[in-house]
Amino acid sequence: MAESFTPAPETQRALRSAFARFATGVTVVTAMSDRGPIGITANSFASVSLDPPLLLWCPAKVSRRHDAFARADRFALHVMGTGQDSVTWGFANTAEAFEHCNWEVSEHGVPLIEGCPARFECSARDRLDAGDHTVLIGQVERVTTAPGTQVRVFLDSDYGHFVAS
Repeated sequence: MAESFTPAPETQRALRSAFARFATGVTVVTAMSDRGPIGITANSFASVSLDPPLLLWCPAKVSRRHDAFARADRFALHVMGTGQDSVTWGFANTAEAFEHCNWEVSEHGVPLIEGCPARFECSARDRLDAGDHTVLIGQVERVTTAPGTQVRVFLDSDYGHFVAS
């Protein structure tokens, strides 16, 4: 039986659970900060435009990494694969989880994780205030794909994978 509620402070947990009903990909966003390379696991990613090529992602303002990403002039968004769970869990917990993956620094100084199904290298275009998050819009300058790699999926606060019917 379906249940309805009005979003309010006392129903935040229910709202979060309702949002979690939407299957999404798992990404890790990386940038260079004043303290060195940083990364964060994020599932708030969306394509925005093909012309110009734009994407967005939304870090939470309560994150200790928020300000570094909000200030970054460049970032890379990595779509993570099924064999990269240690990387996604690592960056969910700490900004310095690069020991869990092979990576290199781009010509623009951005950390790039290797072996991802897709990677988007971006320059920061817009920063929009959106409640308890910031919407960061990036102009995609370079795309790298690895055909044949399986994409990690996140649903109901758990990892899974997609099987086409």
